[in-house]
Amino acid sequence: MENNNATITPQKRTLIFLCMVVSGIASSTLSTAMTTALPNLVEYFCVSTSIGQWATSGYSLAMGMVMPLTAFLITRFPTKKLYLTGIGSFIVGLLLSIFAGNFAFMMIGRILQACGIGILMSAAQVIILTVYPAEKKGTMMGTYGLATTAAPIIAPTIAGLMIDAFGWKSIFWLVLVIMCISFVISAFVFEDVLELQDKKFDVISFIESIFAFGGITLGIGNISSFGLISIQAGLPLVAGIVVCVLFVLRQCGLDKPFLDVKILSNRNYAVSVISSMVLYLVMMGSSVMMPLYVQDVMGYSAAVSGLVTLPGSLATAVVSPFAGRMYDKMGIKKIFVIGSVALVISNIGMFFLSMSTPLWAAAVLNVIRNIAIGSLMMPLLTWGTTNVSFQKVADASSLLTSFRTIAGSIGSAVFVGIMTTVSANSAAAYGDQALMHGMNVSFLWMTVGALVLLAISIFAVKSKTRSFHLFCPAAFSGRFHTCCTLISI
Repeated sequence: MENNNATITPQKRTLIFLCMVVSGIASSTLSTAMTTALPNLVEYFCVSTSIGQWATSGYSLAMGMVMPLTAFLITRFPTKKLYLTGIGSFIVGLLLSIFAGNFAFMMIGRILQACGIGILMSAAQVIILTVYPAEKKGTMMGTYGLATTAAPIIAPTIAGLMIDAFGWKSIFWLVLVIMCISFVISAFVFEDVLELQDKKFDVISFIESIFAFGGITLGIGNISSFGLISIQAGLPLVAGIVVCVLFVLRQCGLDKPFLDVKILSNRNYAVSVISSMVLYLVMMGSSVMMPLYVQDVMGYSAAVSGLVTLPGSLATAVVSPFAGRMYDKMGIKKIFVIGSVALVISNIGMFFLSMSTPLWAAAVLNVIRNIAIGSLMMPLLTWGTTNVSFQKVADASSLLTSFRTIAGSIGSAVFVGIMTTVSANSAAAYGDQALMHGMNVSFLWMTVGALVLLAISIFAVKSKTRSFHLFCPAAFSGRFHTCCTLISI
């Protein structure tokens, strides 16, 4: 895949970018909009909160599972057809969710939406990183971050107002209209801007990726409901880990891997993947917890929940493009440290909230959290993917996005599970305060995640980076070889 920034006119590049931003904003909105609608979904479909939260975590899970496939699709199929297919899948998923008569059919629609956004996000990131020159990549990725970062955070605010006024299905109707318009415009504006590669589809690798990513996420998500020592959690978790090992071994042995995991041998890229996973774990956990805090713990309406998160959403919209420009000027180190500190402060602050704490305090802490997220999300992805060759940008983007979205799915399930479990176990001791106590403990664990991120920013990101290498000997003569790791620093 070559750098095509010289073959596309600036005007055409801008039009394509605007199309990607519009469709990105609309599609990304539904990744978190359903967090505000969670209480309404639970009541509408008569399911438990633990089941209902899969409307969000299951969406992230499906998107993470389809990401490895997008690395192949981007390099194998024309850009325009692939992008329109992504929008089309999303539209079909929206229609299924709108007319679903039960939670199962609604989830099928959510999975189709996740497949659509998985294609759209991966294609958009690779297009931006390919067609723009190095000095503009951070800025353009930061601007695109308004779609992939600001939109999911603004979504709960918009969703809260719409739910109270028109019902939870109105969210899907709004996005449906936008995506249909985006489909028509993209059909006229888009061009095949990415070079194709002679790459065969490896069915075994694809199946392994689904079972690996799906098993691990499903297993961890079920721990809160069934416990670690259970068939529902333990079996998919163990199976996912085993298949994940087999998947990695297979990719190391292929001349043209389905997903080139060997790019993790690049130290900076590996650090960016780990950091993005931790960030998404905390981000998606807090995005689910905030509506539950305002509505279930404090007893306010969905509209109030949306208004509480509104200032933070606006802060993210402002800081995201600014963070991209700052990355272009100063690099990742300072941005990473400052953003991590802000994330620690915001989460530890939520730990100390009580039933008597005014809502504005939670809103202020949410602003700090969203500034941190907005300053880290796209710079981490840009920093990581620019450390690999142009031929591997699709693999790098898909691998990083897969891991971080799965981490987000885990965060949604785990932190809700912590809140409900702690609340149930402490009901006798805390009485009416039990739910608040569960929420406090959940944010305490998010603080631990933020501290891990801070440690990475201080100790793992250096001004002059040194690399370690992962060597995966190829399989030959039908013999099975294990991957060996050689670390040199």
